[in-house]
Amino acid sequence: MELRSMREWHRPLMVFTVAMAATTVLTAAGLVLDDRVLLGVPIWLKPFKFAVSLTIYALTWAWMLTFQNRWPRLGWWTGTVIAVAGTLEMVAICGQVLRGTRSHFNVATAFDGMVFRVMGTTISVLLIAHFVLGAVLLVGKYADRASASAIRLGMLLSGIGLALGVLMVLPTANQLATGITDTVGAHSVGVLDGGPGMPVTGWSTTGGDLRIPHFVGMHALQVLPLLLLALTAAASRVPLLADVEVRRRLVRVAAGAYAGLLALITWQALRGQPLTEPDALTLGAFALLVLATALAARKALVPQRVLEHQR
Repeated sequence: MELRSMREWHRPLMVFTVAMAATTVLTAAGLVLDDRVLLGVPIWLKPFKFAVSLTIYALTWAWMLTFQNRWPRLGWWTGTVIAVAGTLEMVAICGQVLRGTRSHFNVATAFDGMVFRVMGTTISVLLIAHFVLGAVLLVGKYADRASASAIRLGMLLSGIGLALGVLMVLPTANQLATGITDTVGAHSVGVLDGGPGMPVTGWSTTGGDLRIPHFVGMHALQVLPLLLLALTAAASRVPLLADVEVRRRLVRVAAGAYAGLLALITWQALRGQPLTEPDALTLGAFALLVLATALAARKALVPQRVLEHQR
């Protein structure tokens, strides 16, 4: 997999990346200097997490667009749309923090409701742009079939992870039963938002949390290409990995395992179960996933010439 000169990387996305990196520093300072708490967590924690995530997301797309082979104007404009949509999202989140109130699920006032609708629109636009770039890069110019698989499957799983965010904006059963007043949607399942959570991430430790599959799925965009880079780097020490078909099959196994894990943690969250307290059913499903992955990886490690001889 090639790491081309950064001068070839998508310029608007690189500008957005720098802006989000700066926002990461500023929001980290907010965590230290501002002692306000919202829903049980430091008020600057959410924009800090979003800034980190968007920095990584934008940087990855800026690099991936160097593999574009067709429709250069469509790719450039779609990447620019992602940068603009991400900027609007962060402005809304940070603006609400400065006001001392929630950005997500907040419809307490007409202004808050308008901000939340704008955020919903920007994320919808970003999701559409994600899949448009995915279509553009289906016919990218890649070094080999392993690179193509890593990028294409990473884009697909990442798009699914982004789409899972829709589950959080749907009204909960309790909101539908009692009527929507100041909140619509939630990231927790089975408990109210703002309860005990894991360090740094804030993911619920008392109920399900839909932020987990959203986060895990979204960052498949980085995980699969990084895995391939690691496999390629290891090829000099592990002769078997020098076979590009072995690397491609391992990437596909990893993508299948990632998809299975994404489905599992989504199912776990929807059942109102904390990530840290899986029940026997969840553990059993996870064990089956690990076993299936191990068997598939073992088969993937068989050199291509051996497979052809077996046929």
